[in-house]
Amino acid sequence: MASEAVTLEVPGPDGAREMRVSSPSRVLYPELGFTKLDLANYLIAVGDAFVEANGDRPVSLQRYPGGIDGEMFFAKNPMKGAPGFIRTVMCVYPSGRQHPQLVIDEPAAAVWMAQMNTVVFHPWASRASNIDNPDELRLDLDPQPGRDFDDAIPAAFALRDVLAEAGLTTFVKTSGNRGLHVFSPIRPHHEFVDVRHAVIAAARELERRMPDQVTTAWWKEERGERVFVDFNQAARDRTIAGAYSPRAIAHGAVSCPVSWKELENVDPRALTVLTVPDRLAATGDPWHGMHDSPGELTTLLEWWERDLENGLGEMPFPPDYPKMPGEPPRVQPSKKNPANWPKE
Repeated sequence: MASEAVTLEVPGPDGAREMRVSSPSRVLYPELGFTKLDLANYLIAVGDAFVEANGDRPVSLQRYPGGIDGEMFFAKNPMKGAPGFIRTVMCVYPSGRQHPQLVIDEPAAAVWMAQMNTVVFHPWASRASNIDNPDELRLDLDPQPGRDFDDAIPAAFALRDVLAEAGLTTFVKTSGNRGLHVFSPIRPHHEFVDVRHAVIAAARELERRMPDQVTTAWWKEERGERVFVDFNQAARDRTIAGAYSPRAIAHGAVSCPVSWKELENVDPRALTVLTVPDRLAATGDPWHGMHDSPGELTTLLEWWERDLENGLGEMPFPPDYPKMPGEPPRVQPSKKNPANWPKE
């Protein structure tokens, strides 16, 4: 029986590459009838913008061998059979373990990852050439139950103002679900812990200005019906879906860059694997050139120190992290026995 595989020509910086897609008719999004071949063609259509946003970074792959309704797993180690033109970079994790991760340098690399059933791409905040020092400040605005996407919009605009006061330029994208991601390009002068502290400082300042709408509370029981600023997305080895990455959501949502001008009226459900290529071709990439003028964290880190002096200390780290210096008790507040802990 003849193979169903097809070969696609993928443009790239070194000329076109022929990339094989096996099982091209495998349906990844049943609601749309969107196939593995469709996904590869989507990545070709958004290729230049996708690589500009996510390239030259370690990338974790969210893979769905049976489509988005089936089993999912994250892949960090390079898979066997990777083409020779796809490079890797050694990454060190909070546990102290280290192993190589794949890096995207051209659209053909993303197409090969789609061939390996990758649907969602999660790039690091640091470059492959400087793995320990992020060049992006990332803030994840996550509406809690009782809030929705429209509630994240005023929080994003207020956050833009906060970061502008700190001397930073901001860019925004939909998360592909209910929230928004706000990014600022920064000079890679600080390690992840410092960048996370800068994010916490910005988040606390935003919370002070919008206490009824925004929260930095790590524990869900304390968040209420507010927009949570997920500061731990800035921790080492923590990633969010990359710009132009599909999400594993039935209607084919994409985490899509938008301009600040259009944010107030954007409909995230309209930004999908079916619509984003035409949108990109018609309006261009709002994130193009994002890293042309990176900023410094000086002001945000001054705010962090100010908050420390005023009694606001370290925040909880992700649960799989080792206990970190200055970290408060890693226990749900309702289950905490004050007798077992010193006064804070």
